[in-house]
Amino acid sequence: MSYISKPKFTHPEMSTNDLGLTRRDYEGTLTTLCGGCGHDSISAAIIQAASGMSLEPHRVAKISGIGCSSKIPSYFLNKSHGFNSVHGRMPSVATGANIANKNLHYVGISGDGDSASIGLGQFCHIVRRRINMLYIVANNGTYGLTKGQLSATADLGSTTKSGEESQFDNIDMATLAIELGASFVARSFSGDKEQLIPLLQAGLTHKGFAFIDIVSPCVTFNNTDASAHGYKNTWENYIALSALDFVPMRKEITTSYAAGKEKEITLHDGSVIHLHKTNGNYDPYDKENALHHINQHKKQGKIATGLLYINQSTSDLHELQDTVDKPFNSLNSHDLCPGNEALSDINNTFR
Repeated sequence: MSYISKPKFTHPEMSTNDLGLTRRDYEGTLTTLCGGCGHDSISAAIIQAASGMSLEPHRVAKISGIGCSSKIPSYFLNKSHGFNSVHGRMPSVATGANIANKNLHYVGISGDGDSASIGLGQFCHIVRRRINMLYIVANNGTYGLTKGQLSATADLGSTTKSGEESQFDNIDMATLAIELGASFVARSFSGDKEQLIPLLQAGLTHKGFAFIDIVSPCVTFNNTDASAHGYKNTWENYIALSALDFVPMRKEITTSYAAGKEKEITLHDGSVIHLHKTNGNYDPYDKENALHHINQHKKQGKIATGLLYINQSTSDLHELQDTVDKPFNSLNSHDLCPGNEALSDINNTFR
């Protein structure tokens, strides 16, 4: 992660939210990601979402694993709690933290490698356990930190920069989350802030497991014409004095389009992704319809975005396990040892 602080000065007339905080109060350190990376758009969207809903930074716990995506928490809410865990194990850390203190807003940041490959088993269990949190997957279809291999979310027929073609069907994180019991499932595009920011705000306030799959283009490695996430290879420029890599700055790709409409997004290399935004007639409460909707557009080579599924009547893990209201670090000796009478009552239930 980066620990380079941003300049402290702010405009004296910068607007504030209901807490008296400015947007700068929700920022993090300077990014070290490639210029034009979709992950930075996700950071900016989270900053704008948290600021707009007057979320108290100190009541947020942000947790990540390993990968380009897992650097994102360093770039927003620097006054919140944070933990960068090991590869694929963020769900275990998030579960433990949530059990210990349910009074915080938990934001898990992961990637398609961190959640769909090495951490797939962990992802499945955090969904089915109904942890009350917002889980974000920054999905670019490639392993950026290990030089651009195909990830498990890469579409069948996608090719790497070296010409390797994916021979396997991809893992669709949104449909998997729905099938495993997530009560809030959405998908968006990192460049469509008009759609993404409200989804983030809804996910942060949802009671239960909220999941957002965000298509986030990689400007460096996923760069072939045959990839739904692709950009052209820009890793060809270097200085012969030493083994240096150069990635030219790119202009961020943004878009805006109406609900119920489709949009073609031309990437830097000329390849195209097809987005479809759900309209007002779509019923996000119908689980089977949500799965059908996603798969129907997938067969057409399109990516369905928006709020795909929501269930507001399920219980979270704390309700299912009848956990204590207090954070563990505030429990006193009486809470931990209520006495013989309470112990006798417990023992009587087994007789």
